[in-house]
Amino acid sequence: MRTVTRLQGLLLRPFRGTQRQVAFLATGLLIQFGVLVVMALPLIVFNAMSTGAVLLALVAGLAVAVLMEPLLTRAQHARFRTRLGVDIPSPHGGRRPRLSEWLRSPVGRRQLLYHWLYGPLLSLGALLVLLTWAVAIAAAFTYVWIWAVPPEWRLQHLGSSTWAAYLTVAGIAVLDLAAWLSGALTRLDTRVATVLLGPSRAEQLARRVEVLTESRAGLVDVVDAERRRIERDLHDGAQQRLVSLAVNLGIAKATLGDLPEDARRVIDEAHREAKEAIEELSSLVRGLHPAVLEDRGLDAALSGLAARVPVPVRVTVDLTARLSPTIESVAYFVVSEALTNVVKHAEASEGEVTVERAGTSLLVVIRDDGVGGAEPGRGTGLSGLAKRVASVDGTLAVDSPAGGPTVITVELPCVP
Repeated sequence: MRTVTRLQGLLLRPFRGTQRQVAFLATGLLIQFGVLVVMALPLIVFNAMSTGAVLLALVAGLAVAVLMEPLLTRAQHARFRTRLGVDIPSPHGGRRPRLSEWLRSPVGRRQLLYHWLYGPLLSLGALLVLLTWAVAIAAAFTYVWIWAVPPEWRLQHLGSSTWAAYLTVAGIAVLDLAAWLSGALTRLDTRVATVLLGPSRAEQLARRVEVLTESRAGLVDVVDAERRRIERDLHDGAQQRLVSLAVNLGIAKATLGDLPEDARRVIDEAHREAKEAIEELSSLVRGLHPAVLEDRGLDAALSGLAARVPVPVRVTVDLTARLSPTIESVAYFVVSEALTNVVKHAEASEGEVTVERAGTSLLVVIRDDGVGGAEPGRGTGLSGLAKRVASVDGTLAVDSPAGGPTVITVELPCVP
């Protein structure tokens, strides 16, 4: 029994999937036949007899075929999806363009090339393959046709059994050939349709870049929102508890005058540690996301930042409207990191921060009169600064010759 099963599997292996392939080819043939009928309708309706009338009817048929292109493309996409399970994406990323734009576009030319050239040629090949199937099946079942004729004919043609055997063997061989042709033509049609009816490689890459850009922007927004949430939780939770603790310790130190000296020393130490913890937590909260940035905007946040720097810093912010929270956050941290570098490395006596809107971009310029020599990647924090700017498709330029001055120019997409 196992041998019979193996033999059966060996004989039927060439025909696996041929049913779907034949149905796929037949469906394509029907679509192309429908196109021919539609193109021939003007000839039939107008009963064109003269040369001019025939040409006019042909032009009308071509015009109808062009207008039918969206329907034809959808029909072909459905044929590949339902018959083969191959999903050819639409070449149009969003809304389909107008007819005039579509005709001038590479997408329109590729689709017309398929519907008017490759489609008919492939349909002609499909017709030949289907005829091969019909002839092969008829030859393979020769004995069935012989036994279907009257017995008198078989008696008169006694040599028919020999010819029937030859035809049966030839029919089985042609069946194998028809199965191979069906698979080869199906693969060819799939490859051609994927190239001509779907997006090109460049269009796929461009669409992929758009998707990645949108997903990255969404991720940056989510991270910024999470940073703001952590800042609020720390400010309204742990920081308030520490403030309450410091107040209680201060009250205890002021009111409990009859405590032993050791106890008063412990209370003083705890009070000092609580105030230092509050300062450290406040710095951490400002580093995550300063509340003033969200409440009062970039101008107030940068002014407060400059006031905490030991070097005199002049801040000029020329904005008529609030920007997106993500862009404001990036601009704030760019200035914060740049001023930190000014204090730590530049040996500057003064600095200047200018923020203004230049067209569709936000221009942030940080200057100092320090020693210069700042380069990204040399431990000055500029490499991290460049990554933060690049996360929102911004650009960063550093001009810092030896001896100074240093000018950091950041351009961010200005999203309102």
